[in-house]
Amino acid sequence: MKIIAENKRAGYEYVLLDKYEAGIVLNGDEIKSVRLGHLSLVDCYGFIKNGECYLRNSYIKEYSNSFDAGRYGDTSRRDRKLLLHKEEIEKIKKKIETEHLTIVPTKAYFVDSNLKVEIAIGKGKKLYDKRESLKEKDINRRIKKLVN
Repeated sequence: MKIIAENKRAGYEYVLLDKYEAGIVLNGDEIKSVRLGHLSLVDCYGFIKNGECYLRNSYIKEYSNSFDAGRYGDTSRRDRKLLLHKEEIEKIKKKIETEHLTIVPTKAYFVDSNLKVEIAIGKGKKLYDKRESLKEKDINRRIKKLVN
């Protein structure tokens, strides 16, 4: 498993509950660009529309070595379809609607030659929760430093 991109702020901004692994639909130039590491999940989120799950605002840099680069306009931040089972989508949709949660991508990686995106169902943290997370992180860092 080769990790391509990670959303490090997701753990800071959200309390992550359930995690799912989803495939993603990309065109040829996009997958070439992702293989070069030009993918960002920062400020990205998921949504469900017509029984299908999509990823919005994920950034994939345009592949520059293509002869028809820019042919389709700027598609670097287009909505991308996530491949999940219908039961998983229904489960996610029910949780989002009843508990007011959101879909947050946490990392993107290759399994064999397929790009997978790990998404999590998360609830936004309040400011005091974020401060508490920073305190815990600082305490763990100090303990680790004292042990070594």
